[in-house]
Amino acid sequence: MRRQRSGATVFALSERARQSLRRSLLAWFDRTKRDLPWRRTHDPYRIWLSECMLQQTRVETVVPYYERFLNTLPTIDSLAAAPLQRVLKLWAGLGYYARARHLHRAAQTIVREHRGQVPKSAAELSTLPGVGKYTAAAVASIAFGEPAAAVDGNVQRVLARLFAVDLPIDAPSTRAQLWSLAEGLLDHARPGAFNEAMMELGATLCTPTTPRCSDCPLSNWCTAHRDARTAELPIRSRRAAPAACYVEAVGVRRQGRLLLIQRQPRGLFGGMWELPGIVSVAHAAEPIAAPRLVKHVLDHHRVSIDALHPIGIVTHVLTHRRMMVRVWVAAARGGRAYRGSHASVRWLAHAARSDLPISVLDRKVIDLAEGRT
Repeated sequence: MRRQRSGATVFALSERARQSLRRSLLAWFDRTKRDLPWRRTHDPYRIWLSECMLQQTRVETVVPYYERFLNTLPTIDSLAAAPLQRVLKLWAGLGYYARARHLHRAAQTIVREHRGQVPKSAAELSTLPGVGKYTAAAVASIAFGEPAAAVDGNVQRVLARLFAVDLPIDAPSTRAQLWSLAEGLLDHARPGAFNEAMMELGATLCTPTTPRCSDCPLSNWCTAHRDARTAELPIRSRRAAPAACYVEAVGVRRQGRLLLIQRQPRGLFGGMWELPGIVSVAHAAEPIAAPRLVKHVLDHHRVSIDALHPIGIVTHVLTHRRMMVRVWVAAARGGRAYRGSHASVRWLAHAARSDLPISVLDRKVIDLAEGRT
């Protein structure tokens, strides 16, 4: 062993050992890999779509979304031609909606600048909107066989244990080291399969808790396994608890229809539909919050409303924030809905909302406002 200047302990593997490791990993993968729909295709569009959907999302969650998306938009040309609202609707429920917006923009770029052909190299792929280093390497290696290492969260964990990396894996300098380690291990004859095998290993055996080392094809080379350190690795920086975000939202009714607004395309929930509302430092006492909300609806949407009635709070945890939405209901007295700073505003009956992209959080909020919970 040798200790690198970065502080990480790295087990020095000879080329012969790396070859043995690759053979063991690929044999295990060929024998045990899960049957997933994106593994039954060589279509780069479908492989790229799967990689976008799988970012920070579990495989079992992605599969039905992936299949439904492709049933509607089976080609990159159909994706590029689709309205963004349709793309967001197909994505609704997966979260991280910027992924869908970037996917849509990138498809349009491919059709416009690459004649509808997905670029074959990681370097070219990384120039597309929303395509980072990992996604570019994954698509280039899996779809086109380019020898590019791909390091996602699962692979980070495998490498941190394999080489006993003693630094927080979420630190930029450590991430760079992990990429270097992955590049040194990569099987250049089967780069796509090797990358998928490393991801599969992290997802199924080298899990965050209770890793199944006895079944692992890399246990003979794993420093953490040898030194009984799998429970303490990988090391992560201490994460702050999700910040609380308080929102006051109001379901305004008029003749059986609900007032909905559409967010501007960028930012959190960009392009999605929701009830009118305001963000608060905390949920103020009702006599204070209610007049502010009435004034907001009048000033921003030019709709006057009757007395507000609070009906409950919806809590929803995102990666970096804990959303707490106090839901109110009120009847509209008059005024023509105006979009204000939002992308659009509409009075909609329940059935007319089925085609709109609405997040899981806002679906809960709307259901509460309509008494559907």
